[in-house]
Amino acid sequence: MTPNRMTLNRGVRRFTSAVAGALLAGLALGAAPAHGAERAADLPDFDFSACPSVDELPPDADPGTWRCEVMHATGRLRMGAVDEPLTEPMEIAFAEGRVDGEFRQVFGGMAAAPIQVARTPLTLTPQYGGYSDFLSDDTRRGEFDITFAIGWVHGLPALPSSGCSVGDHEDAVHLVLKDTDPTRVISQDPLVAAFGAQDVEFAAPGTSGCGPLKRVPDRVLGLPSAAGTNAFDMDVMVAIRPYE
Repeated sequence: MTPNRMTLNRGVRRFTSAVAGALLAGLALGAAPAHGAERAADLPDFDFSACPSVDELPPDADPGTWRCEVMHATGRLRMGAVDEPLTEPMEIAFAEGRVDGEFRQVFGGMAAAPIQVARTPLTLTPQYGGYSDFLSDDTRRGEFDITFAIGWVHGLPALPSSGCSVGDHEDAVHLVLKDTDPTRVISQDPLVAAFGAQDVEFAAPGTSGCGPLKRVPDRVLGLPSAAGTNAFDMDVMVAIRPYE
């Protein structure tokens, strides 16, 4: 699998669409923002601290053509026996721009709160699975590998205290996100776009790193779970900030 910070190259339209890209280009050139989308009063706090540094951008990258994007995603996870809302946002930061006229990306970081699995002592915490491609084409919004660290709220001493997860970097949940709501700009100061996306076709692997009682979380979570029986629905806001 690819490392946690990586560059990707696929020349199509950007994750947040040409709409937000064009607005950002105008702002970078000092143009006045277009009328229509003012600052949204209830925007979350977007944390740009996980953005890759300028030194982590690809060689020959011009920071003036690059930007960092911080994504907040809530929604719902249906996977095996799990059917839970994502009320606390997953936060994903990555940089993208051009090198020799082609789009490139560098992954920054991901943070998420534990999801309590109803009627069980287990929690699932979404984590970066080692691969992402946030450039879109006519068939998908982007692709992303994710794993879920397993915790337990009441203590199960027979399970390891760390490393127990749904999937790992060798066999992660691979999401291919497709649009459910079109991109719209909801704020120009800061520049924020919103859209909806989902994957209803992914397969979920069994648990990994859970020791001799692996069958217990597998049974409780209904894993592994075949493609076509799971769904990840996401309501997304993306804040965009240029490097220069």
